[in-house]
Amino acid sequence: MKVALRLDAVVTGANGLAYLALAGPLDDLLGLSTAHSYALGAFLLAYAAAVWAISVPARANRVAVTAVIEANLLWTVLSVVTVVAGWLSLNAVGATWAILQAGTVAGFAGVQYLALRRSR
Repeated sequence: MKVALRLDAVVTGANGLAYLALAGPLDDLLGLSTAHSYALGAFLLAYAAAVWAISVPARANRVAVTAVIEANLLWTVLSVVTVVAGWLSLNAVGATWAILQAGTVAGFAGVQYLALRRSR
């Protein structure tokens, strides 16, 4: 379970750093405003830190891991809804990126769920 959580934390943290460091270029590339990029980057860094913290104990708290899985599933759904509803006015590259990220996050949720079930 540690590996699944830590991989999620590392990828999410790297993504958050990219949104913060590259806010201007991402505006042009994805159609994501700089303000949204900064907010998203800050959120992702905080979430990554929380997921990493959950992975630290020798035996991860099952309730906390379940919360991570549920948050990842919520992120997946909201990402797809954001693209379909046009909430952020992403361009084609941005919409594709959002869907790819949703798939990645859903994959993390799936692996974390399987690890949680195996740890019973």
